[in-house]
Amino acid sequence: MIRSRYLDLISRTAFRHGKMAFVTGPRQVGKTTLARQVLGEGPGLFYTWDDAEFKRAWSRDPKALVPQRVRPPQIVVFDELHRAPRWKAGLKSVFDLRGEFARILVTGSARLDVFRRGGESLLGRYFPFRLHPLSLGELAGGPAPGPDDLASALKAPLKGDPAGLKRLSDWGGFPEPFLARDAAFSNLWRRTRTERLVREDLRDVGIAHDLPSLETAAFLLAERVGSLFSLQALSTDLGVAHPTIRRWMTWFSQLYLTFVLPPFSRRIVRSLRRQPKLYLWEWSEVPSPPARFENLVASHLLKAAHFWTDAGLGSFELTFVRDKQKREVDFLLLRDRQPWLLAEAKLGDVSPSPHLRTFAAALRPRHVLQVVGATGVQELFDLDGREKGLIVSADAFLPLLP
Repeated sequence: MIRSRYLDLISRTAFRHGKMAFVTGPRQVGKTTLARQVLGEGPGLFYTWDDAEFKRAWSRDPKALVPQRVRPPQIVVFDELHRAPRWKAGLKSVFDLRGEFARILVTGSARLDVFRRGGESLLGRYFPFRLHPLSLGELAGGPAPGPDDLASALKAPLKGDPAGLKRLSDWGGFPEPFLARDAAFSNLWRRTRTERLVREDLRDVGIAHDLPSLETAAFLLAERVGSLFSLQALSTDLGVAHPTIRRWMTWFSQLYLTFVLPPFSRRIVRSLRRQPKLYLWEWSEVPSPPARFENLVASHLLKAAHFWTDAGLGSFELTFVRDKQKREVDFLLLRDRQPWLLAEAKLGDVSPSPHLRTFAAALRPRHVLQVVGATGVQELFDLDGREKGLIVSADAFLPLLP
């Protein structure tokens, strides 16, 4: 599957301006495949840390891996380079001494900034790109829509893709199970992915103790999706100390098992300020249909926030809103720290949530949406007598995002 939006983004924002591209994302989301597709754009070299010969060459002299005086500059891929000792120092020497002859792309399953094994700084030498699972917008093809395209798109009649939405909900957005569409394969793939993430990726960052308990915790998180996440409750369930659970959750986030949304508190009287909401990168693991639907919408919005930020179109952050009266709206997307899109996800309810009106009045976002599981829905509803919100089918709204 050609991920042309990411190919264009990397070429346009990093390579064109002489920067390295750092591509991060979950294990098995397609980073290596994307790297090989980038190589298909021109002559180049592919190196992976799994190759013993490359390990020996890197340890001798990293910069010797990139030929000098090659015109035009060739593409050079370093796959899973963060597993190398002092990888940052080696990469810095490659870029500083050979960078004019290469367009360098580095991939990593874990966040590359987690692996601080050396003191050398790469600041100013690279742009980061976060690769997400497949989304409805990516399946639709065409150029990636920008944030300023959304207003006009929502005013036009929308064409939904219910089949695509169901396929993503059933199989998730990771390429292998999505393309296979086989229940047995999908079940085995999910289990082995989580096991490898816990047993291999955590060991990569120097965590080799209590792995069975970490694995148990990872499997329990699917039942907590969409609700306020309590470290204390998970600590009690597992019989593990609170500080230990906090460390575990940090690791799970860094290794792309989970992501959390912080509560937005500015402009909200008696707002919730601390407890986040939890979601999985692999939403098909969530057993509850309403929670899975909410997770799928959250993942699409987070992907949009990351894509637009990585493309230089602004600073986007996904949060949620809740006050101490337990009124809540699932998502608030900030644009340059200002409320921009307020959205509630409802699998089965097409009537507008009263909390949308409450928080829309306080926050004044550009867009107010209720994203629903029903197909064929695109209806305006009144917010305050002047402004309107929109109830819209997920299969029609989500393709408008990257």
